[in-house]
Amino acid sequence: MTELITQLKKALDSADAVIIGSGAGLSTSAGFTYSGERFEKYFSDFAARYGFKDMYSGGFYPYESLEEHWAYWSRYIMINRYMSAPKPVYEDLLSLVDGKDYFVITTNVDHCFQKAGFDKKRLYYTQGDYGLFQCSQPCHQKTYDNEETVRAMWEAQGFSVQCHAELDSASIKSGEKIPNQIRNGSEKIPAMTIPSELIPRCPICGKPMSMNLRADDTFVQDEGWYKAAESYEKFLTTRKAADGGSVLFLELGVGGNTPGIIKYPFWQMTAQNPNATYACINFGEAAVPKEIVDNSICINADIGQVLKELAK
Repeated sequence: MTELITQLKKALDSADAVIIGSGAGLSTSAGFTYSGERFEKYFSDFAARYGFKDMYSGGFYPYESLEEHWAYWSRYIMINRYMSAPKPVYEDLLSLVDGKDYFVITTNVDHCFQKAGFDKKRLYYTQGDYGLFQCSQPCHQKTYDNEETVRAMWEAQGFSVQCHAELDSASIKSGEKIPNQIRNGSEKIPAMTIPSELIPRCPICGKPMSMNLRADDTFVQDEGWYKAAESYEKFLTTRKAADGGSVLFLELGVGGNTPGIIKYPFWQMTAQNPNATYACINFGEAAVPKEIVDNSICINADIGQVLKELAK
């Protein structure tokens, strides 16, 4: 692996532009896991009641009331959007491209790039943002910041504003029973509902709000989404990414769920450009088609570890 990391370092240093494409594997490497300890810390009460074993399953569960639905989702948003990732993987990535001409396209919705300090004008979140609400219908193409509302829901369940620090300092290995992991500072088990008045509703039609996540044809692509998409296309064009420019296509943790957004376009643009390099870092899923194997670097390893080695 050392030789591959050396090759990637040379490609990174020599590239006129770096285009980063990231998927869920990058956030997983940073510690944003959706099962195991993190799930047990924050959702053991929901797991005990309904039997699901990961955050994704809980997010799709058909709760009987919006009060319970938003109790679950406010916790989900709080820990995956407004808390920092446990490991500095995104910060390490920024240190490698800071000062270079870069752009990021990502299917992640946890906002980790911006929290780590990446330039907002160089980010394109294609699939939405945990930090945004939209009308569930939707009756109009606009999104709304949800931080204030989510924090109010969080506190209404009995958590304190500082509760996440207390929770993060707790350990499953401490010997406590799992439900204790989600108790607040006064040692009370949090409620599993929120007050009805906190249910977010559309300011135009009054229907319940939903998350701005691409799950079906109700996904709202607002003004900011289109502006980011335009900036990405402009970056590709002006850097001649697909036609002669010295470009590094750096793919991080992109799986097979939505290959048409990042993976396939990266392969195609690399094939069209003799001066391009395609690099894929993905634990268990690093592969490349034979057509571009000669100007590709595939590293089958943990992304965070590779980035640390690159920094050395």
